[in-house]
Amino acid sequence: MKKISIDTRAKINLTLDILGKRLDGYHNVSMVMQSISLSDTLHFKLTDKDIKISCNNCYLPTDEKNIVYRAAQLLREKYNISQGVEVHIEKRIPFAAGLAGGSSNGAGTLIALNSLWDLHLGNEKLLKLGSKVGADVPFCMMGGTALAEGIGEKLTVINDLPEFDIVLVKPNIQISTPWAYSLIDVQNIKAHPDNTAMIEAIKIGNKEEIALNLGNVFEDVVFDKYPELMHIKESLKKLGALGVLMSGSGPTLYGLFTNELSAQSAKEVLLRDYEEVFAVRSYNEGGIESWDLKMD
Repeated sequence: MKKISIDTRAKINLTLDILGKRLDGYHNVSMVMQSISLSDTLHFKLTDKDIKISCNNCYLPTDEKNIVYRAAQLLREKYNISQGVEVHIEKRIPFAAGLAGGSSNGAGTLIALNSLWDLHLGNEKLLKLGSKVGADVPFCMMGGTALAEGIGEKLTVINDLPEFDIVLVKPNIQISTPWAYSLIDVQNIKAHPDNTAMIEAIKIGNKEEIALNLGNVFEDVVFDKYPELMHIKESLKKLGALGVLMSGSGPTLYGLFTNELSAQSAKEVLLRDYEEVFAVRSYNEGGIESWDLKMD
């Protein structure tokens, strides 16, 4: 049986703005997103029937609640696929963390099964399917640096982010994305991120301006509920981060560092208080064609 392995990369938000609630219950957003080097590895093996998921993390569901299962089932139903697949997820990206670990798994599943099941779907069709699986899936399929609008599915590729060393801190806090959205009153958002300024800063490669224009409207409401997150943000700043922001609806915070030594030093300090601390880098290889499918 044919086998494929694929690495699926996490993302961070450089900005996250909410513009309003839609009639379908989703929110219109405008955000600049960036791929990072932290990744999961998914191993696919063709079978005669059924979709079976396994994972090295016992807390992750392996039934139809898993986005990998849903992505595979979507392809099976839409294209009348009789074959099944076994998928083993090597999880390194913290889940429920605001890093799109699940969305990246869903993106990798669509790309891997497009090859394994010989579907020959073009990029446009894959991106449309991705938006049916999850709002962040299209970005995770494209990767790199992009402005995401609509519910996240309308992507505009922008200049590559200049290279940063990045420290991620995922505290032992569980945040529901629907809960975080329920707290947002668009009319009373205190400060909207300036996406135009962020995109210009990225275009000219000005790291100080990039750090200055980081912004996430979830921070005010989530920090109010979980003051520890503000403590982490201040700690990252004291440890030398050029800029600090919460990614997605949290709870992960990240700090942008200008060199690997200072990032590693900050990581070691933060590991004294938190189990899930990672030193990673920005990752700029974008485009569906950039995915590395490893045939076994």
